[in-house]
Amino acid sequence: MNRGEEKTGFGPHRVHKSLTSHCGKGGEGARIVMISRIDHVALAVKDFNEAEKFFRSVLGAIPGSEGGDEELNFFWRIFSLGDLSRIEILAPTGNGSFLDNFLKRNNQGGIHHITLQTPSMAETIESLERLGIPYFGYKEKGDNWKELFIHPKNAFGVLIQIAEFRPEQWLSQSVNLSQGRKWSVEKQDKMFVLHLAHPGGGTVSVHFERDQLVQMLNEIRIVIEEE
Repeated sequence: MNRGEEKTGFGPHRVHKSLTSHCGKGGEGARIVMISRIDHVALAVKDFNEAEKFFRSVLGAIPGSEGGDEELNFFWRIFSLGDLSRIEILAPTGNGSFLDNFLKRNNQGGIHHITLQTPSMAETIESLERLGIPYFGYKEKGDNWKELFIHPKNAFGVLIQIAEFRPEQWLSQSVNLSQGRKWSVEKQDKMFVLHLAHPGGGTVSVHFERDQLVQMLNEIRIVIEEE
């Protein structure tokens, strides 16, 4: 997804006091950063086509949104795996890519970063600053994408991207319900399948026997009548 120029060298950093100086050992009493979920794991590879072939042909990954950056010389694409799992594949598109150093250290490629979704970037920044956690690379693209990064040296060796966005906009429409739909129901043999739009993007499918579905409907009626 959209990368800030700061990410090329993992800096500059915003320096704050240590976590323990703000809230004591273990961060007790401090407000915790708001994280909805791990949205995806990003892999950096030298050969995008070969990597895509592997994840699509062997593991059944479904391609979603894609993009690139001419200044940073890289290309990315999101892939869905199963119902709620996703990966992102990053690859250089020319000399001088921001991925060059990573791929020199990891000749076969590897995990580059993890992306966490937050419902509120403003509250995330407030929490990080209160806790004294350095971050860098804050960037926003209108209302569609806001991001920042936590350097591996401040996150136990993992580059963390935190972003505020609407996940369904980045996925293949084949893994989402029709626009605006929150559920759909179908019958498969003797089972009933309830498809639910997940707030993290994608669809969760739950199989019910007839008696289970009737019981659920009765419980829904009871809840509605209690209003």
